[in-house]
Amino acid sequence: MTPQSTFDFRQSLAARNKLAGVWRMMTNYRLPYILATAALAVSAASRTLTFLLLRYFADVVLGAQTFAFDTLNRTLAIIALGFVALACFEGLFSYLSGRLAAYTAEGITRRLRDYLFDHIQRLSFAYHSKTPTGDLIERVTSDVDSLRRFFSEQAIGVGRILLIFFINFAALLNLYPKLAWLSIVTIPVVLGVSLWFFKIVTKRYEKYQEQEAILSTTLQENLTGVRVVKAFARQDYEMGKFEKDNFEKFKRGRHLLKMHSLFWPLSDVVLGFQMLFGFVYGATLAINGDISVGTYVAYTGLITQLLWPIRNLGRIIVQASSGLVSYSRLMEIVKQDREALLEGRVQPDSPARGDLVFDNVSFMYTDGKSDVLKDISFHVRPGQAVALLGSTGSGKTSLVNLLPRFHEYTGGSILLDGAELRDYPREYLRKQIGIVEQEPFLFSRSIRENITYGVGRDVSQEEIERAAKAAAIHDVIVTFPDGYNTLVGEKGVTLSGGQKQRVTIARTLLKNPRILILDDSTSSVDLETEAEIREALNSLMQNRTTFIIAHRIQSVMIADLILVLDKGAVVQMGTHEELLAKEGSMYRRIYDIQTRIDEELEFEIARVN
Repeated sequence: MTPQSTFDFRQSLAARNKLAGVWRMMTNYRLPYILATAALAVSAASRTLTFLLLRYFADVVLGAQTFAFDTLNRTLAIIALGFVALACFEGLFSYLSGRLAAYTAEGITRRLRDYLFDHIQRLSFAYHSKTPTGDLIERVTSDVDSLRRFFSEQAIGVGRILLIFFINFAALLNLYPKLAWLSIVTIPVVLGVSLWFFKIVTKRYEKYQEQEAILSTTLQENLTGVRVVKAFARQDYEMGKFEKDNFEKFKRGRHLLKMHSLFWPLSDVVLGFQMLFGFVYGATLAINGDISVGTYVAYTGLITQLLWPIRNLGRIIVQASSGLVSYSRLMEIVKQDREALLEGRVQPDSPARGDLVFDNVSFMYTDGKSDVLKDISFHVRPGQAVALLGSTGSGKTSLVNLLPRFHEYTGGSILLDGAELRDYPREYLRKQIGIVEQEPFLFSRSIRENITYGVGRDVSQEEIERAAKAAAIHDVIVTFPDGYNTLVGEKGVTLSGGQKQRVTIARTLLKNPRILILDDSTSSVDLETEAEIREALNSLMQNRTTFIIAHRIQSVMIADLILVLDKGAVVQMGTHEELLAKEGSMYRRIYDIQTRIDEELEFEIARVN
């Protein structure tokens, strides 16, 4: 983990409100933010002094009846230098403020992205199973960017506007107190309207972001399944689905923009009347001799600096709703508990032997609606292979997912080498267990990087090739122009299903786990390749506890113990010969059906030839 990502954003959850939470989020970046605000104060003061210097020029220079030529030139030169100096100060400190604000915003959001990426990876399987991927992507990208704008524009903008207001109001009080107080009578109205808009826009922005997440999920699913879409020629159907979600986003965005567009003319009208009143009243005072012409000239500039920032404050208050909504959406992720990877009463310092005892194990998902597994009991000794056979949804994958503690069993006991499985740290278990998933996944990297992905150490070419040969993929890899350095597409799209499966098998074998899980790992290969993989696995499974999930009898015959599952319960248990001897049993029926299909297929092939 990089130093940027070590800050724990869960501290913000303990804050009493959103603004306090945002302030906690700024830890280690508060000083640059304060300095940015201070630089804004200097910039604002420079602008105010420009108008006061203009007043001096109008009253003292232009209004003087007599002026010595040398004195006039010297005075004009000093005033000109003053204007130049004030302009330089204003520009310089405005630049410094922008730099510091950008440093603050980009630093916080970079740290937040790092934290979120790390945090999401460490959340439980249960959380990921119920949370759409598109929604997570939307939050980590769009919502983080919205929060970045909050820090860089809205948060610093509030400080800037307040400083400008108080500095210019103080200057107006110094010019003519009565005129100063009359110039701000509409400001409470503008702020009240802004807060009212803020509440409405906040609700509408939440709905808009929710729909944007739905649209992102639709797009992500379509791109992921583009081959299926093309295979079934469902482009028009998918377009209709996307268009429906996109139109809903359009409607919600239109409602949101209507509120923004209504705020602008309303605030412009109110502040416009305020400025018009100020100009007329100030001009009347100047005509009557109550104030000088220079004072009036300075006033026309100062009232602009006083009122238009308040207009922008209203805009920022309204726009800040998007940043605070995004903050809430991100905190919904942050508050999720991480998996405890290192916690456990048993802290072994040697590899597991692989002795596993299931004693009346039951499991149900967090919804608690139905048991996925019911009273599962069996014993697997080190080096043995146990096969799980059953129909789809019978609980085979759920059972093996208990071993690395992807899910926690809700009843019974599982012992690994004599100790309760829950007492082992998850990280230890996952280092001891190698899994070949039913649906192979490859990263968009080279074949070499995919095979060595789970090792965590430098691996020699000889070790890589040995694993690839065992998985019956080496001969295929060497035919590629770049061999093991060949880049595969996203999710291995440039490889066939069987090739992807064999690369994932090689990756697992190179890890050399003490417990091996093959989740229907030969389902994507042809019969010839399956035979090659089975032959290699026969030797590689020696001294390694292996779980084999399969639908074909031919893949489970080598197992020392076969469990036949149905609706989450073990209905038969034994070796291939023992189960086959039971007439009318589920295992025998499956065997007879598959044997008949194979015989018919061989007959048809022979007849065609």
